[in-house]
Amino acid sequence: MNVFSKEFWAERDMELFIGKLLRCGVMLACGITLFGGIIYLIQNHGGSMEHYKPTPDGQTFPGVEHYLRELSTIIPRILDFDGAAIIQLGVCVLIATPVFRVAFSVIGFLIEKDYMYVVITLIVLAIILANMLLGLH
Repeated sequence: MNVFSKEFWAERDMELFIGKLLRCGVMLACGITLFGGIIYLIQNHGGSMEHYKPTPDGQTFPGVEHYLRELSTIIPRILDFDGAAIIQLGVCVLIATPVFRVAFSVIGFLIEKDYMYVVITLIVLAIILANMLLGLH
């Protein structure tokens, strides 16, 4: 039986697969974030509490460090076991999980030969990716 046939991927099977994909993505993101949190706590043990104080009135919120804002700068810090970078990777995996769900939905609709939903889902995927890539910094 062909792996790309409708008989192989019955409608219920595709729904179960997408459900498992979402569950696994969230569990993976939680595991990465938990691991990064433990590393972060070990690395910053005994540090000053000044870093964690709220922003005083009249000052703008500085946000995270610049190296945590792009995936290309997060990856090298992950290899150095930077706890904050590992936590940020967990957040990226959590954000990517529903994007993968939409992408796999396109494949499911292609297998079912439901081309109207393929086009609609591709438009949704294009909007999501455009917002991610072209969003304001």
